[in-house]
Amino acid sequence: MVSANKNRIVIEPVTRVEGHGKVTLILDDQNKVSQARLHIVEFRGFERFVQGRPFWEIPVMIQRLCGICPVSHHLAAAKAMDRIVGGEKLTPTAEKMRRLMHYGQMFQSHSLHFFHLASPDLLFGFGADVALRNVIAVAAKFPDLAVQGVMMRKYGQEIIKATAGKKIHGTGAIPGGINKNLSIAERDFFLKDLDQMLAWGRGALKVAKDYTVENLDKVKDFGSFESNHLSIVKKNGCMDLYDGNLRAIDAQGKKIFDQVDNQDYAKYIAEEVKNWSYMKFPFIKSLGPEKGWYRVGPLARINACDSIATPEAEAARKEFMAVTNGKPNNITMAYHWARMIENLHSIEKIAELLHDKDLQGTDLIVRGQRRNEAVGIIEAPRGTLFHHYKVNDDDQVTMCNLIVSTTSNNEPMNRAVQGVARDYLSGKEITEGLLNHIEVAIRAYDPCLSCATHAMGKMPLLVELYDSNGTLLDTRTK
Repeated sequence: MVSANKNRIVIEPVTRVEGHGKVTLILDDQNKVSQARLHIVEFRGFERFVQGRPFWEIPVMIQRLCGICPVSHHLAAAKAMDRIVGGEKLTPTAEKMRRLMHYGQMFQSHSLHFFHLASPDLLFGFGADVALRNVIAVAAKFPDLAVQGVMMRKYGQEIIKATAGKKIHGTGAIPGGINKNLSIAERDFFLKDLDQMLAWGRGALKVAKDYTVENLDKVKDFGSFESNHLSIVKKNGCMDLYDGNLRAIDAQGKKIFDQVDNQDYAKYIAEEVKNWSYMKFPFIKSLGPEKGWYRVGPLARINACDSIATPEAEAARKEFMAVTNGKPNNITMAYHWARMIENLHSIEKIAELLHDKDLQGTDLIVRGQRRNEAVGIIEAPRGTLFHHYKVNDDDQVTMCNLIVSTTSNNEPMNRAVQGVARDYLSGKEITEGLLNHIEVAIRAYDPCLSCATHAMGKMPLLVELYDSNGTLLDTRTK
């Protein structure tokens, strides 16, 4: 709770992110920032909504909690239901169709965030006129980039439609498999534009890398801090965005745990509840809540893995790691560079899959020993996504626990906001620069705040400044 005798600044809502949130800055008696809180002001109730529903409905039902990354929830839930029906060892066609769906999701989501939401900060600067800080201004000054962003997202969305049946809230993955293969006509439709997508993926990576390297002195301390990092990896340590075992490393790269079966995540990860946020605060049990918080998402995945299986993304990873001499990169703004490495990796994987004849196979579903509890885990665009379910003998879901990616990044985002606010807040004056700098720090994480709604374009921003007695001194809106 905010103390009644402390100054308070409220930023509401945070813009150019997916979902709705607000920021409260708590000042001490010298008007310095003593604490920062990122609040999620919408409530998701899906962990309760799905209870009592038959398990086979869950992959379709649970994805309604997000309109921007429904594929991630669809597949995480489907992976859990695979185990419920004993069908976790999918046929080659089913697994590769799901992987194609997933990499299409990664490609469209990363492209959307980079070009539409983050690029105004990188192309015009954090302190640019507010009239420029939107995708319309990007389209006016950099029309080629704007077209690329739109077309790359469209390509990813079309892949989702071909594999899941619809661009949003598809039905492709079912317990134990998939409900269709990829036809030759669908394959050829994507192959004709593949070289262009690869070229644009390389171009986007160059924009993100060049920005970070050229502005390294500016961004290295911007909302940055040392942290733990968590992701799934293959048994050989290679990045795998669809499946793998859990690995956590500390800020120096030392492994906290490695190759943990994702069915055992609850033995290693716990969640803390705080009374000022609907989001929980996950942490690594062995380190406790004070030291066990961690980052997920592109930055964490690049830091945690030993290699990337596609050649161009692997070369880019080595360049990325060279900036910090092989140690984990803890620069918050480096999320954008890492995200574009993954974007190139995604289109490389799409190219690989499109040339795989298994996608035209007809063996789509498997079944095995029935279970009553299962975990589905996947690397969503924003980070590691956990789905945990229990099902009774009447096939009804009796328990659901979700740790979505943005929840894992909750504490890091709060720390990023606090660091930026301390550096850019001057006295009691609310400046446009302060507001946007805070949003830039949050935006680097590509948070999906509500995991239910999102908005494009202008959204109202309200900032209120209170004195130590709780009196409203100033209000600004945009």
